[in-house]
Amino acid sequence: MLKPILATLLTLSTIAAKAQLVSDSLLIENRYRVFVYDKSVKIKPGASLIFLMHGSGGEPLGFAPRAAKLQAKAEAENLVLVYPAGYKRYWNECRKASTAVANKENVNEEAFFSAMIDFFSDKYKINKAHVFATGFSGGGHMSYKLALTMPGKIKAISAIVANMPTEENMDCTPMNVPLPVMITNGTADETNPYNGGEVKTSGVTLGTVRATDQSFQYWAKLDGYSGEPTKSMLPDADKTNNITVEKYTYQRKGKPEVTLLKIINGKHEFVTDFDMFEETWAFFKRQIGR
Repeated sequence: MLKPILATLLTLSTIAAKAQLVSDSLLIENRYRVFVYDKSVKIKPGASLIFLMHGSGGEPLGFAPRAAKLQAKAEAENLVLVYPAGYKRYWNECRKASTAVANKENVNEEAFFSAMIDFFSDKYKINKAHVFATGFSGGGHMSYKLALTMPGKIKAISAIVANMPTEENMDCTPMNVPLPVMITNGTADETNPYNGGEVKTSGVTLGTVRATDQSFQYWAKLDGYSGEPTKSMLPDADKTNNITVEKYTYQRKGKPEVTLLKIINGKHEFVTDFDMFEETWAFFKRQIGR
């Protein structure tokens, strides 16, 4: 197991080294909020913008190599990839129990993300109707928040190893607007329990989350679906592990797509069986023009 993971990380590091990542910041309510992007990418007007968010306790430069394969395609796909930084390494997402400073000080994430959209609109003339958000763990929770509280500015989200907070742990007021959502969770995840419960992580308390099926059905119901989703299997690209990927999809003309990637035996980590951000962009592309 170690050799394939090491090879993957080395490949990602090589690709990432070709990017020219730069940091910038915006003053939001007396706090400088930082974000990172690749200045070397030549962007044409009308580009799509994707926010890629690190997990709780992380930071953009450590996280960016995970999206190296997608970053390498950014110019060809006319994509602006932006890696925002949480406030003191954490996000003020929708978990009421969070003891992170970002939550305790109630930092204005909506203002930060709106300001970044305006920044890249001015810089690159992006298509403001094609703004997407994805994130890992706490970054996945931040993706949920953007879908819940500012759906007018976010086209679709992809949450990785993150379940929706339970109702008693919900700290956001949802606008209840249908939106395309993809969720990717592992059945052996001990941090973000697949079947719901307390999130276990060091250094911060984050409370409880719903089960994956409840998170999936939250968005399916909001988007107007009922009944059973369509099930398929992703190709088993890494036969050195015991991981397989089941795909469950609600998709109908005129409705937002809702998809669950169920990682059988997957833990709280990026899998080697497929590239999560390439899969995420494929999902986002399907929502353009819908």
